[in-house]
Amino acid sequence: MPKKFPSALDALQHVWGYPAFRSLQAQAIDHVVAGRDALVLMPTGGGKSLCFQIPALLREGVGIVVSPLIALMQDQVAALRELGLRAAFLNSTLDATEARAVQRAARQGELDLLYMAPERLLSESGQALLDDLRIALFAIDEAHCVSQWGHDFRPEYGQLSLLRERWPEVPRVALTATADEPTRHEIVQRLLHDGAEFVSSFDRPNIRYRVVEKRDGRAQLLQFIRSEHPHDCGVVYALSRNTVEEVAEMLAGHGLRALPYHAGLPAAIRTAHLRRFLDEDGIVMVATIAFGMGIDKPDVRFVAHLDMPKSIEGYFQETGRAGRDGLPATAWMAYGLADVVQQRRLIDLSDADDAYKRLSTAKLDAMLALAEAADCRRVRLLGYFGEASAPCGNCDNCLNPPQLIDATEAAQKLLSTIYRCRQASGTSFAASHLIDVLRGKRTEKTERHGHHALSTFGIGADLSETDWRLLLRQLVAQRLVEVDAAHFNVLHLTDASRAVLKGAQRIHLKHREPGAERRRRSTNGSTTSTGTRPTMQAMSSADAELFAHLRTWRAATAKEHGVPAFVVFPDATLQAIALARPDSLDALRGISGVGDKKRDTYGAALLEVIAQASEMG
Repeated sequence: MPKKFPSALDALQHVWGYPAFRSLQAQAIDHVVAGRDALVLMPTGGGKSLCFQIPALLREGVGIVVSPLIALMQDQVAALRELGLRAAFLNSTLDATEARAVQRAARQGELDLLYMAPERLLSESGQALLDDLRIALFAIDEAHCVSQWGHDFRPEYGQLSLLRERWPEVPRVALTATADEPTRHEIVQRLLHDGAEFVSSFDRPNIRYRVVEKRDGRAQLLQFIRSEHPHDCGVVYALSRNTVEEVAEMLAGHGLRALPYHAGLPAAIRTAHLRRFLDEDGIVMVATIAFGMGIDKPDVRFVAHLDMPKSIEGYFQETGRAGRDGLPATAWMAYGLADVVQQRRLIDLSDADDAYKRLSTAKLDAMLALAEAADCRRVRLLGYFGEASAPCGNCDNCLNPPQLIDATEAAQKLLSTIYRCRQASGTSFAASHLIDVLRGKRTEKTERHGHHALSTFGIGADLSETDWRLLLRQLVAQRLVEVDAAHFNVLHLTDASRAVLKGAQRIHLKHREPGAERRRRSTNGSTTSTGTRPTMQAMSSADAELFAHLRTWRAATAKEHGVPAFVVFPDATLQAIALARPDSLDALRGISGVGDKKRDTYGAALLEVIAQASEMG
């Protein structure tokens, strides 16, 4: 593979097999090729990697890529080698002999791209190696990790300012999928020198966002996967390690190929589970956020949250691991009052300073607003990142618009009951008891405290316990009621509740009629603020059968080459092949995602699979 290409577009077409650049890729690439610093912010699956991989081919020397995850390095290097590029990594998985071989290849100019963990780069030996090289550029992936105010701060990233100081003439490109305005500013300030910002749309139109009221989260999760993604690859996020293991066992017990992943598992088990997730089809990984950045698998069809993330940045980053191939995917979350209480308690109990706690609280409040939204979730999500948009037609609120009802009177009844129970007994009470009072339920506790004699006893009998808990959750989310998690989850009024009690503030709640959950709208024809939603194209039975044969061939080929299946070809490319049925190498070269090296390596075998399927058909 030659080091030079006439142009960035020539490299894109011949190496990657794509006909044209997307979004701001061409501008960012030209900027870096010219030797200038850049911040590239594109959503997961938006093509960030090309913004440093192609400049590394067009500039003299080797491109040094700082990546925080071993698994991500290995998969990206494997994918680049499949494309015919000279790529390698230096990390702890290599023994001394292998590491010396990589360093020798780098010194002899035999590499296009070298991936390094930040710890390896910052070491004395790492810096000595870089001093010996002609460096084309530095690419800092997952650059949001540099921000102390961000959702995934990593201290070693703060030391990467060394790159600017020690090799000032080498251009640096910082890349991330998630960064609000303060985080972007910090990335530029710490890592770059007057770096231009290339900020693409944050929209992922192929992802359908859904939030359900949490009743029995695990049963709801099982129903969601069984009904919508029974054979698909997915990720389920949970907050605690125990929950991860219990949910993985539950899903496996119902016939799903589910595996647990969290930091408390032995490293060998984590590695084995990760490899199965990356290499096999249909694996459901149940994980804490330890299963985080760098999940490069393109055919993840759903990401589910059993517990609410602590920020929109975290939610966007995690849901962004679905549908990297541009085909339809689902971001599903079960959300309840306990999520609000738990997240606020974690902030209160943290050792962080007051400024950080205030920031964390503001981020949580934004996440709560997204979860409670009655309007388009995508508009809310993009608006958080400063991007204006129109209703998407592809989130739960757009597909099944909730009715808004005036719940001010009910809210006043609930707030009054909290106040009167405390006034009568000199102590506060948790939700269950207060709902019993509202609904006029005589219990040993209501009798003992004399709450059956209160004026609010029974005034809420017209609403169910579920209705009252829904109202309470939204009052807590709006900071009209406070849950004291340190004292048995008793409820307190806040100063803001006075405006509701006096009628100066109205409360509107979402209301869905029982059974109103409509059948999911067909993905064909759905539109978003950025155009037509990408879909899995309709295939005839013959084309679908060929697609299945191609996937079987891919699985065997990937195993033979020792790489994940998607590294050979992603589903989107196999689908295009199944629909086009190319009958020659030249025709195969016209398929998006089939570059020169892959055509030469796999072309004959692909044509044989197509021919055999045609004969059988």
